[in-house]
Amino acid sequence: MADDIYKNKLILVVDDEERMARFIRLNLEHDGFQVVEANRGMQAIQVLRDRMPDVVILDVMMPDIDGFEVLQLIRETSQVPVIMLTAKGEEDDRVRGLELGADDYITKPFSPREMVSRVKAVLRRTDQGAAAGDGLIEVDEHLKIDFGRREVWLDGELVKLRPTEYRLLYHLVQNAGWVMTYDQILAKVWGYEYRDEPHYVRLYVNYLRQKLEKDPANPVYILTERGVGYRFVDYKRK
Repeated sequence: MADDIYKNKLILVVDDEERMARFIRLNLEHDGFQVVEANRGMQAIQVLRDRMPDVVILDVMMPDIDGFEVLQLIRETSQVPVIMLTAKGEEDDRVRGLELGADDYITKPFSPREMVSRVKAVLRRTDQGAAAGDGLIEVDEHLKIDFGRREVWLDGELVKLRPTEYRLLYHLVQNAGWVMTYDQILAKVWGYEYRDEPHYVRLYVNYLRQKLEKDPANPVYILTERGVGYRFVDYKRK
């Protein structure tokens, strides 16, 4: 049965294979989503501007411009969650998509249940991130975080974070001084469906370090607990 909370959520499906696009659309509609399709990269950009979807499902292989180029164009103007569709075994495609700002990927072939579950998980993370807010936190004289305003400042400069980076930082800071295991981070930031995807954590911790640490190779904010997980510095005890 369709969930009422998803009935007004619009999903943009971008795939040049008509049968695949129809397969995705029918299964999403069965779960209560609204769906709009695009079969070319530039068409997808136009639909994005016109309809402002809640999630984009984007195939890597496209006839005019590929999915990576489409993703780059999307990220120039929008932080809408993007789920990439990649071929089985194409690990380079998955990593590249995440590095360019994708929120998740699904490997073909996939089941309708997996696809719908991933879409719902992305939406849950987006809603949770939007609700987070605890006011101004002064980690030290360099780093200040205002979760209420969704702003991060480093040496007086506003740091631009992707939604997933923001959620990761939020949960690390909320547990400052405590070690968060890979499983805990995956559950909090991505959802329980991602318990077998520890590389997500390592990749996004690296993104955060590149943006927040003066020397990412020797971090002072996001500390590695080797073989266990990560710990945000206990700024309250400084």
